[in-house]
Parts: sequence; C-alpha cells; structure tokens
Amino acid sequence: MSMGHQKYLSCYSHNMKHTETQQDHTEKGLTFIEAIVVIAVFSIVMIALTSSIRYFYRANAYNIEQSLSVNNARKGIEYMVRDIREATYSDEGSYPIIDVDSTSIYFYSDVDRDNNVERIRYFLEGILLKKGVTESSGDPLTYHDMDEVVSIVSEYVQNENQGVPIFRYYDNTGGEILNYGANITSIAFITVNLIVNINPARLPNEFTLRSSATMRNLKTNL
Repeated sequence: MSMGHQKYLSCYSHNMKHTETQQDHTEKGLTFIEAIVVIAVFSIVMIALTSSIRYFYRANAYNIEQSLSVNNARKGIEYMVRDIREATYSDEGSYPIIDVDSTSIYFYSDVDRDNNVERIRYFLEGILLKKGVTESSGDPLTYHDMDEVVSIVSEYVQNENQGVPIFRYYDNTGGEILNYGANITSIAFITVNLIVNINPARLPNEFTLRSSATMRNLKTNL
C-alpha cells in the first residue's frame, strides 16, 4: 500500500471518529434537554392534579359537613318533638310548662321512660341549639340546677341571625299565642322551625327543618 493511500485512510479514520464523537455529544445533549422538558411537564401536570384534588376534597368536605349537620338537626328535632309531646306534670306536681320564648322552651317530661319526670330545656346559645336535662332527686323529689346535664342538639343554627323564631305557640283552637309568657296554660300546640347552615356566605343554601307537637297531656286542661 502506498504512503499516500495510508495517509488517506488515516485521515478518513480520524474524521469518522471526530464525527462519531460529535454525534455522541449531540445525542447526549438532546437527551438531557428532553429530560428537563419531561420533568417540567410532569411537574406542571402534578401541580394541576394536586390543586384539583385539593379543591375537590374541600368542596366535598364542606358538603359532607353540611349534610351531617342537617342530619344531626333532623334527629335533634325528632327527639325534641317527642319530648314536648309527652310534657307532663313534674314530680313536684308543677305545671308541665315552666317557661317559653321564641328560641327556648322549658318544661317537664319523662324523656328516658323511667317513670320519673325530668326537667327539660331546649335553648339557643349563639349558633348552638342545646338541651338541658335535670333529674329529680331526694325525698321529697325535687330538681337542683347543679344536676343539669347539657348537650348539643344541633350546630350552625341560623335562626337568631335571621330573626326567625324556632318555636311558635298555639292554643287549642289553632290560634297563635303571641304573648305566650302570660298565657302558658293556653299552649296546646307547638311548631319547631330550625334553620341550619354551616356557612351562610357560600353554597349550598341553608336547610330549614320543620316539625310540630301537640301536648297530649294538656288537652284535658284546655
């Protein structure tokens, strides 16, 4: 092989190696850029997905909380109406109804069916509808304020904020008693109207629960 031919082959081999090296660098460079792009796109997708999940969770958590509050209020009204319906004379012989107003009612009823009559009060405190129960004790039987056990019947009650009465009172002819404080013995029928909303500033809208009770043990006294 001539010297010229060898020099040609040597140059050709060198050029091929140089070209391959450039291609390797180019391929490696493109791979790195592609990786950055993929990571960036993946990050954007994950951020969007996370935001959507958080929004969905918050919206559903709010709806669930509202639903639970309404269900609790519904159960509370059921017990309340049952207690009012069974209002009766106390173990001391006092009249079944002690005191009433638009957001509270105070009366006697055997709520636990133990043949002893409890002193009961349902009352609104802020946005909480509460129930107080006082058992009679001693000999003779009497009621002590210190024995009262208070529990929450319903949360997020908006009646006071909206100026809507929880309780309305009627006589045995169906006429509404407006001056109920002076006409307690005329009360024969009571309606309950409870507005529940955990956040009035946003949807879903408020729920209004309604029920009523005829005071069975007072019929013969009217």
